[in-house]
Amino acid sequence: MLLPADARYPDRLHDLERPPAVLHLRRPAGPERLAVLLADPVVAVVGAREATAEGRAFAHRLAGDLAGVGVAVVSGLARGIDAAAHAGALARGGRTVAVLGCGVDRDYPRATAHLATVIAREGIVLSEYPPGTPPAPFRFPERNRIVAALAQCVVVVEAHARSGALITARHALELGRDVLAVPGAPWQSAAAGTLALLRDGAHPCLGAADVLIALGLDPGRARADDPPLGADARSLLACLRREEGSDLVLACRAGLGDGAFADAVLALVAGGLVRRRPDGRLVPNA
Repeated sequence: MLLPADARYPDRLHDLERPPAVLHLRRPAGPERLAVLLADPVVAVVGAREATAEGRAFAHRLAGDLAGVGVAVVSGLARGIDAAAHAGALARGGRTVAVLGCGVDRDYPRATAHLATVIAREGIVLSEYPPGTPPAPFRFPERNRIVAALAQCVVVVEAHARSGALITARHALELGRDVLAVPGAPWQSAAAGTLALLRDGAHPCLGAADVLIALGLDPGRARADDPPLGADARSLLACLRREEGSDLVLACRAGLGDGAFADAVLALVAGGLVRRRPDGRLVPNA
């Protein structure tokens, strides 16, 4: 248990009109780990339970890319987008926090029970509800305010017109957090909520670079584990990490001629930093 008077109680929860009176953490995690996992930067990745396969894959990749550069991922451990986001962060050895709408000793939904066990061991599973509290429809909107408050910004990957993810987005806006939404096809019901958010002024999210910019970070910055690179290769890598594009577009952005561009691509591929997709486009590996 963690009370608001405890110095380890997450500061951002005090932004809520009704901060949780107590936080319960699932063992073996403790308050010290919570403080480490919620150190900046932190993003919430949420979305539909009845998500498309493409939406789940995007959430997994997005959370993994963010975790790979040190961003913590918060979500609600629901099936669909939430579970994919948690799994993506774990796959990259990153930080992830799951907020439940029931007691921390309850495995709900059953589909994410194994994932909850892994998160409790490597991340944090928490709830404002006492152990033994069963899931109930009214508890999940309450849970969503905590998800929104813990993060610096919220990304909605897919959301039906009446999705709980939209409640999380509304809480985020009320708290002054940025909201990003992933564009979807207008004929897909799972895109109705995100398209409405975009129409109302949410930032579009096409990948990790958009989230990093919203967090005030430079998506093209060099990373500690990057191998030594020449100036041309560094410039091209920075462009790729900001935004993908065709070879011609990337060469123009990086200011490289045909020969210099080809040499830079060879250096980045040899260093394991980029790869070509089946459609021929270059993409960064992290």
